[in-house]
This record gives sequence, structure tokens and C-alpha cells, in this order.
Amino acid sequence: MFYSLQGEGAQQGRPAIFLRFSGCNLWNGQESSRESAICQFCDTDFVGTNGPNGGEFADELSLVEQLLQLWPHQSSSELNRKNRTQSDKKFETKPFVVCTGGEPLLQLTDKLIEMFHKYECIVAIETNGTLPPLRGIDWICVSPKANAPLRLREGDELKLIFPQLNLQPSDLADLNFKHFYLQPMDGPHRDRNTTLALQYCLKNPQWKLSLQTHKILNIK
Repeated sequence: MFYSLQGEGAQQGRPAIFLRFSGCNLWNGQESSRESAICQFCDTDFVGTNGPNGGEFADELSLVEQLLQLWPHQSSSELNRKNRTQSDKKFETKPFVVCTGGEPLLQLTDKLIEMFHKYECIVAIETNGTLPPLRGIDWICVSPKANAPLRLREGDELKLIFPQLNLQPSDLADLNFKHFYLQPMDGPHRDRNTTLALQYCLKNPQWKLSLQTHKILNIK
């Protein structure tokens, strides 16, 4: 668990607590298995639980209590600024929790979502879309992967890592999402991939460009 700014997509720049689950159903995270994995380009270490504030938790309450220690407390003056509606205040000041991985839907449960909501958290998820969603998730971001079944076909944000062999933006354009993003694939060809994504967005304005600003700005 760590507190930072969301670096990608529609929530870019928003303060968030990231809850990163270990384990993925498209790659086991071991470098020796990368070439045979369905998804070979993940740049996230999701094998163990030894990251910041990581570990195994006895129950949902223990996890949520530790996670909320990372959210800064705001003063009453900040909460009562003028020219904001009550709903705006709630949206801006409630803890924004991004469940990611690995593949978070392998471990996320209805009970954990209920516990987050009990403590007035906004629950977001970043998933590969191969598993059905749970009820109560407030923001769904799906990042489809080529050669993997796509079961979660609607949500708030679709973020396609680009380019991918065997998966084109046109294959996904008719899905029921509010936002469509192309994100250049990181790695040795990132500059070329960025140019390709930019050109595609200009020709197909349904799509917006998502950059990994946390890497550009060297933010954790």
C-alpha cells in the first residue's frame, strides 16, 4: 500500500492510496515465464507481499485500518471552502483507493468493498477484464490484453496499452465505456509507441492519449 498521485488515464493527477495485490492470471510474475505468458509486458512487481505496508491481513478491517493511515487528514477550513457543492466536497475529500495488481479481482471481495464504503472510501479498480466485476466498485478501469478473454466489457474507463499484436483499438471501440485511452507501451520502443498512439488518437478522436506521468515526473 502506498499514497501517491494517479499517473494515468482519466484520474491522472488525483491523490490516491494504491492497494496492490500480488498474483495475476495472465503471468506468474517470474521472469523465466515471461515468454510463455499471455501478458508479457507488465512492468510491475506483483510476486510477493514485501512491498511498502505489505503483508497478509487477518481480516478486512485490519487491512482497511492500515490503509487509511496513509490518507492525509484535512483541516476543517479545507473542507468548508466556498463555491463547492456538498457532493463536490465528498468526492474530493473521501479517500480514493485504487485496487490494482497483478490482477486485483483474484483477491478483492464483496466484504472488503463493503468495509471500504463503511469508512467512506471511493473504490477504484484497475483490471485486465478477464474476470467478472464485483458490485459496489465506484470506478472501473479495464486494460485488455491480447489473446486473453475479455469478460468485463463495460465500465468507466478502457485503457489499452498500445500497440499490441492481435488487439487493435477498433476491436474495442464499441464497448460500453465512458472514456477510451491509448497508453504507449513502455520499454525500449516507448518513443516510437508514443508517436504511434498520438497519431492514432488524432485520426480517431474517440480515443485519448494516456501518458505514465508518474514515470515522467519520477513519482513513486
